[in-house]
Amino acid sequence: MYKNNKHTIIFPLLLAVGIVLGILLGQFVGRSRAESQLRTLIGRAGLNTTNKIMQTCMLIEHKYVDSISMDSLSEMVIPLLIKELDPHSVYIPAKDMQEMNEPLEGEFDGIGVVFNAATDTVIVLNVIPNGPSAKAGVVAGDRIIEINDTLVAGVKMPQNDIVKRLRGKRGTEVKVSLKRRGIDDLVDVTIIRDAIPIKSIESYFMATADIGYVRLSQFARTSYEELITALTELRQQGMKKLIFDLRGNSGGYLDQAILIANEFLPQGKLIVYTEDRNGDQIKQFSDGRGSATDIELVVLIDEGSASSSEILAGAVQDNDRGTIVGRRSFGKGLVQNQLPYSDGSALRLTIARYYTPTGRSIQKPYTNGDGTDYEMDMIRRYNNNEFFSADSIHFADSLKFTTPKGKTVYGGGGIMPDVFIPMDTTDITQYYVEVTGRNILYRYTIDYADRHREALNKVENMQQLTELLDSDKNLFNDFIRYATQQGVKPNYRDIARSRKIMEAQLRAYIGRNTVLEDDGFYYNIIPIDAELTRSIELLEAPPQATEEAQQPETK
Repeated sequence: MYKNNKHTIIFPLLLAVGIVLGILLGQFVGRSRAESQLRTLIGRAGLNTTNKIMQTCMLIEHKYVDSISMDSLSEMVIPLLIKELDPHSVYIPAKDMQEMNEPLEGEFDGIGVVFNAATDTVIVLNVIPNGPSAKAGVVAGDRIIEINDTLVAGVKMPQNDIVKRLRGKRGTEVKVSLKRRGIDDLVDVTIIRDAIPIKSIESYFMATADIGYVRLSQFARTSYEELITALTELRQQGMKKLIFDLRGNSGGYLDQAILIANEFLPQGKLIVYTEDRNGDQIKQFSDGRGSATDIELVVLIDEGSASSSEILAGAVQDNDRGTIVGRRSFGKGLVQNQLPYSDGSALRLTIARYYTPTGRSIQKPYTNGDGTDYEMDMIRRYNNNEFFSADSIHFADSLKFTTPKGKTVYGGGGIMPDVFIPMDTTDITQYYVEVTGRNILYRYTIDYADRHREALNKVENMQQLTELLDSDKNLFNDFIRYATQQGVKPNYRDIARSRKIMEAQLRAYIGRNTVLEDDGFYYNIIPIDAELTRSIELLEAPPQATEEAQQPETK
């Protein structure tokens, strides 16, 4: 339904290729040879009008009154060409490549600390075990005052600038001067930078005695390996059922989504298939060797779940393998391939569409060259009440598909969950907006961690964290006093209404300040996480109730 006309794709694509080849080949093998090769390409394509673009570029380079760098010109022209394609094709300048690829590659070079600069001081929240900072003696609670003798505390230095000063090639040194509780003088520490792993699985733990929880933030190069480790450890702790959280996961490597789906599916099940412009299909099937084919499964999604997340959720839903809980996903059914250029830049070009096992494309509608309208989709969903009511979401009958067990699913705009959980704003009060919007609640947890650092550093597991937080009967009232000192007067009606949310967030942020990191955060968020609590209910229900829940439900 949303396939592009063949010529609307070919022309701008060859146009872009022509310009890029002309510029890059001209830089590296000589202008005359580049022009010759480009003309050959254009001639084969039968698009003589493309010569006009190249002629214009050459005229500007050789005849324009001022000297113009073809490099800078190409950096302006290429994005304009790519903008005329689909919303997910993109040109990446060389200067942005590291930032774009780093989260997906699974590591970066740095010093190995988690820090925050919310109070205009760099506070070390956690130190990665056995990392460069841990080996150098940096501990949680330290304040970084200077980096290589440059003052970074109290000068309102942007956090990105601080990151740039701390990061660097592995093997190089960086000196930090630390303010440490109980010591008057600054403590100078020299850290040798090294490779720091980036976890794509943010958190995994046992939510109940037999229900495990795994949160995957993106499909990075190491995601499958990380999942195998998480599943193995959770099995050892008694896991028989699993909640797999893909909320906010915008995608990543397609192969990782296929590998992970394979872990849950029995042999011979179609996971996904892709189709290119020529109609050629590549199908991926499960091999039956997955380690989690026996685990009862719930997958969480929301409007931030896209691409590889939707492939995994679609494979689970279309094969009747588990229950999808949450809100309708983003709706990205296009596959990109990253094509590098010699100068370090790259083109992420849409080369195919993918389809779920029942044959549905979940790509939402778009118009080539109209990225602005595409980006407005989430606002339209919100204004149309789709975040709050499943009845506000409508699919055309022509996009209806059926799973092997007879469940109705739809294409054309994301994965619709089996169990819809509306966005809940009923307990969001003005007081809550004030203390969170002004970052007061979060700053309080940093202050609390400072005052209780010795006790927090002794926490080794979730039970110890729970016992420590439960023992502080004055935690919530102390926060209210702190907020008052920061200029937010208590509104006790609002406080009573929002108390459950604020208490959970206080415990979660404090939990993140322990060695448990994100596990400590997400475990303490459970009481106010409607999707997670509903998933636990589903998995604890009798088998017949679980089967019934896999039919579309609203709440």
